Amino acid sequence: MFRLNLKIALRNLWKYKGYTAINIVGLSIGLAGCLLIFIFLKFQLSFDKSEEKRDRIYRIVSSWVYPEGEFFTSGVPIPLIPAMRNDFSEFEKVAAVHQGGGILKIRNEEGGADMKLKQDIFYVEPQFFEIFKIEWLSGKPEEALSQPNMVTLSEKTAVKYFGNWKNAIGKSIRYDNKADYKVTGVFKDFPENSSFPFEVVFSYASFDDKFGKEWGWVTNRSEGYGLLKEGLTPADLVKPLKQFIDKHYTEKSPAKEKHYFQPLSEVHHDARYSNFRYKTVAYKELIGLGVIGLFLLITACINFVNLATAQAISRSKEVGIRKVMGSRRKQLIVQFLSETALITIISLGFACVLTELVIPKMESLMEINVSFHLFTEPVIFVFMFILIASVSFLAGLYPALIMSGFSPALAIKNKISSASAGGLGLRKVLVVAQFAITAVLIIATLVVVRQMEYMREKSLGFDTKAVSMVNIPGDSLSRLKYEPLRQRLLQLPGVQDISLTSAAPISSGNRTVSFKYDRRPEDEKTQLNIKQADENYLKTFNLELIAGRNLSKSDTLKEFIVNEQLLRALGVVNPSDAIGKTISLGGGSGDRKIVGVVKDFNNMTFKSTISPIAIFSAKNEYSAMAIKMDVKEMMTTIKKVEQEWNAAFPDDVYEAQFLDDNIQNFYKTEQVMGVLFKVFAGVVIFISFIGLFGLVSFIATQKTREIAIRKVLGASTLELVKMLNRSFLWMVLIANLVAWPLAYIFVSKWLNGFVYRIDISIWPFMMAMVLSVVITLITVSLRSYKAANTNPIDALKYE
Repeated sequence: MFRLNLKIALRNLWKYKGYTAINIVGLSIGLAGCLLIFIFLKFQLSFDKSEEKRDRIYRIVSSWVYPEGEFFTSGVPIPLIPAMRNDFSEFEKVAAVHQGGGILKIRNEEGGADMKLKQDIFYVEPQFFEIFKIEWLSGKPEEALSQPNMVTLSEKTAVKYFGNWKNAIGKSIRYDNKADYKVTGVFKDFPENSSFPFEVVFSYASFDDKFGKEWGWVTNRSEGYGLLKEGLTPADLVKPLKQFIDKHYTEKSPAKEKHYFQPLSEVHHDARYSNFRYKTVAYKELIGLGVIGLFLLITACINFVNLATAQAISRSKEVGIRKVMGSRRKQLIVQFLSETALITIISLGFACVLTELVIPKMESLMEINVSFHLFTEPVIFVFMFILIASVSFLAGLYPALIMSGFSPALAIKNKISSASAGGLGLRKVLVVAQFAITAVLIIATLVVVRQMEYMREKSLGFDTKAVSMVNIPGDSLSRLKYEPLRQRLLQLPGVQDISLTSAAPISSGNRTVSFKYDRRPEDEKTQLNIKQADENYLKTFNLELIAGRNLSKSDTLKEFIVNEQLLRALGVVNPSDAIGKTISLGGGSGDRKIVGVVKDFNNMTFKSTISPIAIFSAKNEYSAMAIKMDVKEMMTTIKKVEQEWNAAFPDDVYEAQFLDDNIQNFYKTEQVMGVLFKVFAGVVIFISFIGLFGLVSFIATQKTREIAIRKVLGASTLELVKMLNRSFLWMVLIANLVAWPLAYIFVSKWLNGFVYRIDISIWPFMMAMVLSVVITLITVSLRSYKAANTNPIDALKYE
């Protein structure tokens, strides 16, 4: 029976080659899109899933409330972790991690040139490796990270530095030309789907931050993790956390600081806090992509159902004869489902080929390594089996029920009409649903694209063009060279301004601190974002001074420039009223006067509110040189800057990045999601309209005699084209009316993730309607015109 069903299925598919091809093309593209989306979702949802104790691991995060909203950070005060280790009996282990960076120098023992490179490093407590289980090839974390000046490496990094990981043990690495660190251990590489890009891990005992002893100083580079005891839940931490905050914060900074315990499963998906990879993908974006995958599948199935039911009339005689010969309805249903399954299997084969071709592009876009291995990854095989079963059932069951239910007498006499073939009503509903899906995706894509353009075009409050951020070494000897180098660079023709600073106005690393204003006895109920910079900072970044004056030349903290947001948080209405008032930073820095107020500028992404900011001089904290260049001479200037820099710091590694590029990296996730939305929305539109073309072709074939009679009676070609277009245009208009409220809800929720966002206007909705109408007109008219120009004699000569 199976062989017979297969043979009949193949013959029918070959007999109706055109419609088979349309179905296979539509299903292949739809299934390929589903596979790609599944692979992307599988990778994104796999982050940190390999951790054995992931259900009990929590990150400690912080927040403060500003007048305009709540500010979130993954950072915690340095003293918090040891205090939490002492106060929280609910945790088995608590560990601190701090991210740093600098120059690593690896000596070449064979007499060649030493290796020098810029490298992110992490100071990690040994307890971290009891919370997160990573295999160690050599050494034990409790010993290898127990003392100052110890460093451990990932396997890949050890091979990169020393040729073989075994050779690394016992060797020394010089860090920032300050101290030598002994390699005491090598661990297995953290997986790519881990939130921890640890390659070089220093012992936490080596970490020395002069500001870190204060509870009021917080940077997002310092994080803390805890392992909850078995049998406990986050609810068991609520009361101890309140007691902890009351104990450590109330007297110094009443009610301004909050801490939360964030599950490990949310670290990769919560953009409010970010992570050490500085890449997050929100669950709502993954859900949105999953919905597009579902739309792809539904659209492809709708195509199949429309064509199959339209084709039912052509196969009515076959059904009638088979019933007369004794076939039962159940056998006919199995036959038609077998045909659908065969088409699905063939389509899935083409879909796999398309997926293999597209995956390299996907890897390049997302900057990750994803895999598509059918037999080595059972979950993909299972997903493909589910696809075959789902599509075969969804697309094949209704046509099978309709065609197997034909009356043999009517079928043999050619008296099966479109209405009795389940055609008109259902096909109209399906076409409306298909066009509604298409309209929703067109609207969503237009809104996503416009929001991305808005973020690129909106002023950040400072100049970002042709500003190169060049890292500078921070040791005492190098600091003596800052000013001479600056003066030499200013002599270069393409250099306009230079500022020494700890960070650009917008950066991934932000440090906040508690403070007192105007000699008030208690700390303010908000944190202050601090940026150390010289007197050229405002000019280099074109920050607008709206009251007071610029910073005077100084190597140490002498005075402050603040932003408008700080004044709003303090309740100061007139910027001039703040001039002469004092600020005292947490940690007892002493009172220093405010000498200027700058117009607000974004210090983080458009997903966050502008923070209260204070700018002051502190030469010991400078880590970068901001160089403003002439755009016309930029390429020549860059080379000359590098030459001068290398001459000044021969033992360091030159590293520069344009501020524009850094800012674009902040929105990498949004850019990737935008591209994916555009591509898959385009695929859905393409599938919809090739299905429409096939449906129009079949309807035109069914109406061949009607068209011929109308032509004989004097109907013009234009009238015939209008007749065939009319019903489809009505369906498109109805579909858009259905799609508009759905699209509005979707884009509103997506835009709510941005503090600075576009307003939803009518034009994306009108554009979706116009676009769908135009494409429908073109698609239907092309096929209608061909049908209307057919010679009526050919259609009527046998009547």
